Amino acid sequence: MLSNKEIVCPNNLLNVAHKKKGVKVAIVNAGKPLPMLSVQDAVNENLIEPIFIGDEKEILKCADDLKWDISKFEIINEPIENNTAAVAAKLASKEKIRIIVKGHIHTDVLMKEVLKREYNLLGKTRLSHIWHMSLGKEDKPLIITDGALNVLPNVKTKMHILKNVIDFSNRIGIERPKIAILSATEEILDSIPSSKEAEEITRLAKKENLNADVFGPLAFDNSISKKSALIKGIKSDVAGVADVLLVPSVETGNALVKMLIYFCGACAAGVVVGGKVPVVITSRSDEAPARLASIAAAVVALD
Repeated sequence: MLSNKEIVCPNNLLNVAHKKKGVKVAIVNAGKPLPMLSVQDAVNENLIEPIFIGDEKEILKCADDLKWDISKFEIINEPIENNTAAVAAKLASKEKIRIIVKGHIHTDVLMKEVLKREYNLLGKTRLSHIWHMSLGKEDKPLIITDGALNVLPNVKTKMHILKNVIDFSNRIGIERPKIAILSATEEILDSIPSSKEAEEITRLAKKENLNADVFGPLAFDNSISKKSALIKGIKSDVAGVADVLLVPSVETGNALVKMLIYFCGACAAGVVVGGKVPVVITSRSDEAPARLASIAAAVVALD
């Protein structure tokens, strides 16, 4: 059942990201093969200009193994892994870099530093994570949010997540995204709290006149399958044709994304948005094309 399909970085992300060339980026605890390879790919695509933070000897060895001359890029020698996040956050607070990219460091260590008020990196909306999922180079993406950062968001937080994903959708060329508020059912049931929350989010989105078609609750099948939506008699501009799935919890989003990766060979481009700098928090098991796509997504997310 596991897919052996080669993961490929989608052109729609790269094409938009190419409009912003040579963005200054901090690579947090660089010096491991996969992060360095993805950064090399992003440099070759002319997307970023990296500042490497970490053990200088390991960084130079990795670059040498890749036969990559990094002499023109800055290296900040910080051999203690957990200190590298603070270095990146300080650079971002001083506007010396515009994106933070996770290297070989735990996500919670990195995000704990980014969230510290002393760096003033928080924006008007709450931070949220977006997955841009695609199967081929020219594939239409399916966007899933939030499957990595907000664990069990309430309605207020989900409205922040909603506004962040509308903004991101606009940036990749979806002028009015169709957003399904996901639950286990399309019915509003007291026994399924996420269905009640989905109803409220649908109402609030309409009240606030957001630039999106927002509808829920919808189950996964009738969010993405016209046939399923038709059989169940769901009348909505979103049912069966959703661009975005706003999930009820991190478990749902995480499981959906990893099923698409491992069963379908999808490329998962992930980025944290809503703050003053996008943050790329790839998994240590992510392949290089997905890491490149995540960097491209962060470039796209820039103002």
